[in-house]
Amino acid sequence: MGAAETLSSEVGAVRACRSLGVARATLYRQRARAAPPLLEAPARPAPPLKLTAEERDHVLTILHSERFVDASPHTIHATLLDEGQYPCSVRMLYRILAAENELRERRVGGHPPIEHGGHGRPAPRPGHRAAPDRRSRATVA
Repeated sequence: MGAAETLSSEVGAVRACRSLGVARATLYRQRARAAPPLLEAPARPAPPLKLTAEERDHVLTILHSERFVDASPHTIHATLLDEGQYPCSVRMLYRILAAENELRERRVGGHPPIEHGGHGRPAPRPGHRAAPDRRSRATVA
């Protein structure tokens, strides 16, 4: 393979491979293996609008406050906007919660269980009578 490489620098890869009976793909594959590895990509610069540590701590304080402990980030963001505050975007609220491993059901008791009355129907509410089952009646004309 060294002969094809040497000859290709003088007459070109196509002529060198044709005269020596070597496939060009083999020559190019050998060149790729012998090439030095690519340099690592440079580290990305920090985004210009990234929250500072103080701002992030302030947002965490808001998220952990008593009034927002059971609220979703969308609700928190809307409430703060109504009050004239904009600490960060909704997506940033989700990112901060994910970084703190707190992206889960935020309600204290979790989602309330659904009770079914059987046959896949919801149970009747207390104080209400159930609707009659119309499927079992035969209509007489």
